[in-house]
Amino acid sequence: MVGTTLLDIQNSLRENGLLISFSGRFSQTIIEELGEAVRKYLEMEQSPMNEIHHIFSIFIEQTQNIKNYCESKENTEGYRKVSNSCIVTIGKLEDGNYICSGNLIATEDITDLIKKLETVSSLDKTELKKLYKERLRAETPPGSKGAGLGLIEMARKASRPLEYFITEVDQEYSFLTIKAVV
Repeated sequence: MVGTTLLDIQNSLRENGLLISFSGRFSQTIIEELGEAVRKYLEMEQSPMNEIHHIFSIFIEQTQNIKNYCESKENTEGYRKVSNSCIVTIGKLEDGNYICSGNLIATEDITDLIKKLETVSSLDKTELKKLYKERLRAETPPGSKGAGLGLIEMARKASRPLEYFITEVDQEYSFLTIKAVV
C-alpha cells in the first residue's frame, strides 16, 4: 500500500511539473535549508543565474510571509492549525518555472489581503517599481514585520501578474494560494 501510494504521489508530481515541495510548519532554519536546496537544484539544472535569483527570491518572500503570518497568530486558539497548514512548491511550466505557496488564513484577514494582492497584481513593472520605492520611504506600520514589500518584490520578479486563490475551509479559515511565474 505505502509503496503504491508513494509511487502515485511521485507520478502526480511529475505530471504537474513539480520539482520541489515542502508541506508543514515553517521555521527560519527550514526556510534557509530549503532555500539552499532550491538554489543547488536549479544550479544542477543549469538554469540561467538571473532565473535562479528570481525563483530563489520569490521562494524566500513567500515562505517568510507565511512564517510571519503564522507567528502573528502565535497566541491565538488557531495557531497550531494555521502553522501546520503551510506548503510551498516549485514547478516547471512550458515557458518557465512557478513558485506556489499556501496556508490557512483567518477569515478576518482576507479582505485586507485581497486588497493588497489586487493592487500589486494590477500594476505593471514601472508602477511596481514606483510603489516599491514609496514603501521603502514610508514608515513601517505599528506591529508590522516589515514595510509590506514582500508582495511587491514577488510581483517585480515574476514574469506575469501574481495569481491568487482563496478557498473557504470553514467559517473561521480559508486557504490562500499565491502563484508566481518566472
